[in-house]
Formats: sequence, structure tokens, C-alpha cells
Amino acid sequence: MVRNALSIDVEEYFHVTAFNGCMPCQEWHKLESRVVPATKNLLSILAKHHTKATFFVVGWVARKHPGIVKVIQREGHEIACHSYAHREISEQSPESFRKDLRLGASILEDITGNPVKGYRAPSFSITKDTLWALDVLIDEGFRYDSSIFPIHHDRYGIPKAERFPNLIQRNGHRIWEFPMSTLRFMGINIPFSGGGYLRLLPLRLVSRAIMEINRRGQPAIVYVHPWEFDPRQPRVPASLTTRLRHYHNISRMGCKFERLLAAHRFAPISEVLEHCARVASGASVGARNPQMPSPAEDAGKSPPRRPAVAAASRDASLWWA
Repeated sequence: MVRNALSIDVEEYFHVTAFNGCMPCQEWHKLESRVVPATKNLLSILAKHHTKATFFVVGWVARKHPGIVKVIQREGHEIACHSYAHREISEQSPESFRKDLRLGASILEDITGNPVKGYRAPSFSITKDTLWALDVLIDEGFRYDSSIFPIHHDRYGIPKAERFPNLIQRNGHRIWEFPMSTLRFMGINIPFSGGGYLRLLPLRLVSRAIMEINRRGQPAIVYVHPWEFDPRQPRVPASLTTRLRHYHNISRMGCKFERLLAAHRFAPISEVLEHCARVASGASVGARNPQMPSPAEDAGKSPPRRPAVAAASRDASLWWA
């Protein structure tokens, strides 16, 4: 039975990119925080189903609530980076992206004592115009990315991107990519496995799509957010389209998610990619092939620790503390 990847994007409800016009980042510190109880609820569900996941944590959240990061780590889940300020990469230069990346990763590493190996861009904002972000990720020592969505969308997507885990070559270097799962239908990639797509579509269809991917010998990836399990979160006066995308079926998400966990096998992204590396290299279980590096290590070396970020920079108004 194929193990699929499970990922949680740990962010506040007000971090959602579509809400930027209603709740600018400079106002975040004034808003009610709900991420800790919502994340603890998710952790309880995962423990009930004996399932481990990758938690992509926003650095802003980790800085405000280091305790929840420690709880995630203590329960045996993988911790990865979801930026510091949850800004789309398209709004940043390579220099500002690197600064945000370093800050978010260093906060997580300071809390956990472990190097951060994985990254997911806010709003899947690695697109054909921001592929340079992969070069920065490689340069900063990240082993894998999970930001590319091979679909057409008004905010993100690379429709012709590879649909399954793959090694991306960049200027003589490489990084693993675990793109969001899609189902191919009539020449079009159909999203189904997370966010509003998962909340909107019938569970039977989602489960069949995962099984179809598994029949090809490939893992699927599911992604959710803690705020999707919080029906009592404040209602934001956004556009009708944004409200439908954000709030639809939130009250039913817990039950739906539990049924999904019961029907399929899931694991953290790094573990699933380790298996992909072994399969791609033709090696037996437990073997290593230096020509096909795993995301967890490269020639037996841990990812280099990123440069320390001065405490003063963490308090700078640039990061909307």
C-alpha cells in the first residue's frame, strides 16, 4: 500500500493571502489568535489515527507561540518552513525572500534544535515567474520544496509542471519537489487534495483520486490548515468569492478529514520522498545511491545551519511583530 504525504500549513486565519486587503500584516498583532487551539485539535486527530505529518510553520506563528512548535515536535511530526511573514514570493525580490526565509527557518531551528529541510511558499507562489526561489532554497540548504501546483489558477500554478515528486535541476544543483496532487482529466489537471478543493469535493471522489495516483505507483499529497477545523473563527468582510473559498464546509472538515485518514496511509513528506529516492535509484529498501540524493541527507551530511539572525532584526518593524 502506497504511503501518501500529509502536510499541515500552520498559519493564522488572518494570514490567508486573500484577506490581505482586509487585515494588513501591520494589524496582525491586534487580532485574535486562534492557531494554537486549532493546531492542538489537529494534533489530537492525528494521534487518534496514529498518523504523522509535516507541519509547515509560519515563522511569525512560531515566534509568537514557540510552545506549539515544541508540542508538534514532541509528538513526532516533521517541522518545515512556511516563510516568516506569509508573503507571496511574487511580491519579493530574491534578497527579501532570502531574508524572510532565513528568519523563518532560524526561528524554527532555535526552537527545535534541528535543521529545517523543507519549505512551502505562501499561496503556492513558486510559479514560472518565481522559479528563482528554488535557487535560493538550494543555496540556503533546503532539501525539498512543496510549493508548485500544476494547475491553472488566478493566483498560482504552473500547469505544465511535473505532477509527481521529482528532482529539479537548477544551475548544476538539485532539489526535490513534491507538487500538489492533481487528477488528469481530458488533458486538464484537476486539484482535489487540500484546502477549498478538499472541502468542496465529495470524499468519495477525493479518495478515488488518491487511489488512482497510487495505482500508478505514485504518492499523493494532502494539505490542510488549522483554521479549516475552526468553525468559530471570526468572519472577515471579504469578497463573496473569497468567503466561499475560505469558509465553505469548515464545519464538516473534522469528520471528513478523519474518514480520509482512516482510508489511506499517510506519512511526513521527508519520509515519502526518502522512498521516492530509493525507487528512482532502483535501490533496495535501506540502500543509498549517491547519484540519487535523498531529501534528508546528501553524501551523509546534514543540511548546513543557516546564518544566525540577530535578535534585533527579529524585532524590526519590517517583520510586523
